[in-house]
Amino acid sequence: MTYRKLTRTGAALVVPALLFAAACGSEDSSDSDNGGKAGAVTQVTGAFGEEPKFDVPDDAQASEEAVVKVLSKGDGAKVAKGDQVRLDFAGKTMKDEQDLGSTWAQPAGGGGQQSAGDVHPQLMGKVGEPNQSLPPDVLDSVEGHTVGSRLLVEGTAGALVGESLNPESGIEKSDGLVWVIDVAGAGKVDAKAELKGESAEPREGMPEIEVPAGKAAKITIPKGEDAPKELQEQVLIKGKGDEVKAGQGLVAQYTGYAWEDGKKFDSSWDNAGAAAFQIGTGSVVEGWDKALVGKKVGDRVLLVIPPDLGYGKSEGNELQKKTLVFVVDILGTI
Repeated sequence: MTYRKLTRTGAALVVPALLFAAACGSEDSSDSDNGGKAGAVTQVTGAFGEEPKFDVPDDAQASEEAVVKVLSKGDGAKVAKGDQVRLDFAGKTMKDEQDLGSTWAQPAGGGGQQSAGDVHPQLMGKVGEPNQSLPPDVLDSVEGHTVGSRLLVEGTAGALVGESLNPESGIEKSDGLVWVIDVAGAGKVDAKAELKGESAEPREGMPEIEVPAGKAAKITIPKGEDAPKELQEQVLIKGKGDEVKAGQGLVAQYTGYAWEDGKKFDSSWDNAGAAAFQIGTGSVVEGWDKALVGKKVGDRVLLVIPPDLGYGKSEGNELQKKTLVFVVDILGTI
């Protein structure tokens, strides 16, 4: 099983009408004149962080090469290939403004402390790897640009999507596509990173844990004990890092067991290693949102999550009626 077990609704922010295959190369341009290539034709209004408005001239002709224009430059770190990024985006076709997806259209969900009006689900992705929400050349266009920047990416569907264009979408390869991308955060994720430090003993009634170096935690459910009806949490290692805020990307190693059968159902260590999730926006199970917003980088947290804060509303999910037990090591934020 992959870390997507944690998501509430599976793959979020999927672009309508388009189907993307394996990653392909991207145009790399870090200046506003697109390195001497064809210029952008779309006019965009709105500041970084705000939903953009598009204005495409009626006679506009999309470039047959990807065009990347810096609409506003941020003062954060420069994004590199392989970085985990947190993005806002909105996309449309040029000729009829068909919607290609928007993070601003995604309402915040879940519980916890994520009620701030400017906090909403955003795209988490890795530069240089395929993503279900943006074509590879569009996602990879953020490489070389700085966090806090707003970018305009446009071109024909052939230039931006290529052979991965879904023939049933109604979009021709000659049709123009345009995206605005806000680079909200970026950072390196060390897949093998792990916490160091003396772990406290779980309090009475909580599961026992063993956390071997470089491996999934072993969680032992108390024998004869009924699963608690309310969310339980305990910090076993107290970190000294910054507080985790709603809307950030949370970088973590984790292991999950089901209370009822005592079996492991997922672990980052069994997959690709440390994973990144947006926290506090309903993008993961509600128990994570409620418990982990406000914790600190460097914390090890033991969680017992009742079904109503886990997968209780996910019909057909094998974990729908089960109480989830997690050990979560918070390694960083994005």
